[in-house]
Amino acid sequence: MHRTKIGIIGGSGLYQIEGLEDPRWVDVETPWGRPSDKILTGTLGGIEMAFLPRHGRGHVHSPSTVPYRANIDALKRLGVTDIFSVSACGSFREEMAPGDFVIVDQFIDRTVAREGSFFGAGCVAHVSVAHPTCARLGNAAFDAATAEGVNVHRGGTYLAMEGPQFSTRAESRMYREAWGADVIGMTNMPEAKLAREAEICYASVAMITDYDSWHPDHGAVDINDIIATLGGNAAAARGLVARLPGLLGAERAPCPHGCDRALEHAIMTAPDHRDRDLTARLDAVAGRVLGE
Repeated sequence: MHRTKIGIIGGSGLYQIEGLEDPRWVDVETPWGRPSDKILTGTLGGIEMAFLPRHGRGHVHSPSTVPYRANIDALKRLGVTDIFSVSACGSFREEMAPGDFVIVDQFIDRTVAREGSFFGAGCVAHVSVAHPTCARLGNAAFDAATAEGVNVHRGGTYLAMEGPQFSTRAESRMYREAWGADVIGMTNMPEAKLAREAEICYASVAMITDYDSWHPDHGAVDINDIIATLGGNAAAARGLVARLPGLLGAERAPCPHGCDRALEHAIMTAPDHRDRDLTARLDAVAGRVLGE
């Protein structure tokens, strides 16, 4: 058994968590550069917590410039065992209305301008992301949102676009009608893939702010409407976060879905052919298996 340590990656509208005991902003150095910001640490309900504002305080990073590898590496170095990603999204479904939350369980990755893996030439690895989120954490997020009084949907496919512009109407209709996506956002990829490579359980909570541009009665995405909806969503998200320690508990058993063992048979490069500089950078992410 290990001790639970919850990591929260806060997206647009969620820049802090409340009620932490012994709160402290800490700098974490990583081989992949600086994270988006310092990380707020403390305890909540007797459970260690680490909060990272994805865009940085003051919202200084665009979706494409978020240092995803540094963020995940930094949380791993702090001992985080479970990550809950909270992000603003548009909806492709009438029944998934602004103000609702969706517990995402699948992704379609349309990002093109981001480093998507910790591994590469000199140390090749292939992890499975067939089920890219952790069902155990998803259940906890769903229960927390329900207890908070949020209209929450269990399961949904998140289309990750590059941005920073919103979709054209033609794109929005294609993602909805031909591809079967449920929500659209700009930040959960490669974040979810990197969490899997780092053997950290990951759940995604999509906070719906708008209907993207497909909806015949809502027109184009309006940033003023998004900001107005974000206020209510952020308050509900803070309540959701406050309930997570009680749902997860302090003692953490191995993940029943194997998220914490994702690298068990993933590294393909023979030990005597591995690049030493790269494997040194992988000390936090893959040290468990590289050291064997």
